[in-house]
Amino acid sequence: MSGTILIVEDEADLAEMMRYNLEAEGFVVSAAESGDEAADMMRERVPDLILLDWMLPGLSGIELCRRWRAREETARVPIIMLTARGEEEERVRGLATGADDYVVKPFSIPELIARINALLRRSSPQLVAAVLKAGDLEIDRTSHRVRRAGREIHLGPTEYRLLEYLMRHPGRVYSREQLLDGVWGNDVYVDERTVDVHVGRLRKAINRGRQADPIRTVRGAGYAFDEQFAAT
Repeated sequence: MSGTILIVEDEADLAEMMRYNLEAEGFVVSAAESGDEAADMMRERVPDLILLDWMLPGLSGIELCRRWRAREETARVPIIMLTARGEEEERVRGLATGADDYVVKPFSIPELIARINALLRRSSPQLVAAVLKAGDLEIDRTSHRVRRAGREIHLGPTEYRLLEYLMRHPGRVYSREQLLDGVWGNDVYVDERTVDVHVGRLRKAINRGRQADPIRTVRGAGYAFDEQFAAT
């Protein structure tokens, strides 16, 4: 698993416990302690799934859920509500606002991870697929092998992670900063120009002769895996 998850939770110990266990499962995790901070983070980067506390400083979880469901770019992001409210009426209210699932505190981490995986299998099957295919390009995520038109391509570990990250969401444009967070990790401090160097290496490895380039440069924004290439 290598999806991105945003935790919106003001209980620091609980947020840290969730982050630790989710990162151990292979997720890329970011966290916000308040509704306002979460709103700012979502404007910069849309994750694959959100764990959203009901009661938050500033904007409430319910209000955040309502706002995100009203925006086209966040309308389909799976949301799991986290709350101490276990009454049926409150669960119905959370689901009616747009949450996809509802977990009552205290909850078990294995159950939470199972619910996350179940939602991602429905919303983003490419996140859990053993093989990613786009056009004549194929990644076997179990063996970490890459092939194009039947030819095996040898990539360094960073180029492999970069290609896999871009292929998970064809057409989605990632800024250099987002790629640094998603591919290198939040705790690694490297210059944004490093992204350009590795994209160049990746292109050199996967493109031969007149083969179409599946990596699209978006001037002033970043990079994307070309959705038209993926559709061929």
